[in-house]
Amino acid sequence: MLIDAHCHLDFEAFDDDRDAMFERARASGVEHFMVPGTTRERWPAVLALGERDDVSISLGLHPYFMHEHAVGDVEALAQALDAHPNVRALGECGIDARFEDTLDDQWELFNAQLRLAKTRQMPVVIHCVHANDKVSKRLRQLDLPAGGLIHAFAGSPDQAWKFLDLGFVVGLGGAVTYERAQRLWRAVKSLPVDGFVLETDSPDMPLCGHQGQRNEPARLAQVCEMVAKLRGETPGAIAAQSTATASRLFDLEGD
Repeated sequence: MLIDAHCHLDFEAFDDDRDAMFERARASGVEHFMVPGTTRERWPAVLALGERDDVSISLGLHPYFMHEHAVGDVEALAQALDAHPNVRALGECGIDARFEDTLDDQWELFNAQLRLAKTRQMPVVIHCVHANDKVSKRLRQLDLPAGGLIHAFAGSPDQAWKFLDLGFVVGLGGAVTYERAQRLWRAVKSLPVDGFVLETDSPDMPLCGHQGQRNEPARLAQVCEMVAKLRGETPGAIAAQSTATASRLFDLEGD
């Protein structure tokens, strides 16, 4: 069994074939899906997917969509978290340092969401691009009780372990399938068995050989195979490790 620990199945890219996408995923061994929220406008679609037995969800305000967020969204997020006890985590939130013009606002929004997560003792799903060191420093300052996921990790072994030491795990996806990702490969080899989860970030983060194509959860098996190759383990062992870690992190045992 595989769990796709991060996939945006609410996105419009799946509107034409969402049922078929789920079928392809199940055929490849993916039996559960963790769908994060990105904007207040999309929360209803995420909540609707969360009604499925094979989908768990989180809600948050993503730094990529700063132009879509508005005053009052953090308060609305707090209310949504309180109103929907089936929400497993807060996120996707975080920092994307590629967008320097919104960076100050990103930090303000990120800090506000981290405070919500700490108050509610919820894990956090973090988007962190070109900001691993600054984000890990902030997380250390806050000392979040439930840890979380560093989604789409692409950093060094040292950066990975800084997150692990804070109670977080790292998400491994399509980036591991590229030969140029030597630093990430070293990090993958260094991780403990309970330090990672597998994810696709569908419809984004395409695997090597699928550039320019829509990504989908059925390709998680290929991510699993690559991680297994890097670590010298069997795909079955990697799947079991990732599934156990995702289940623990998001409290999925009862799902």
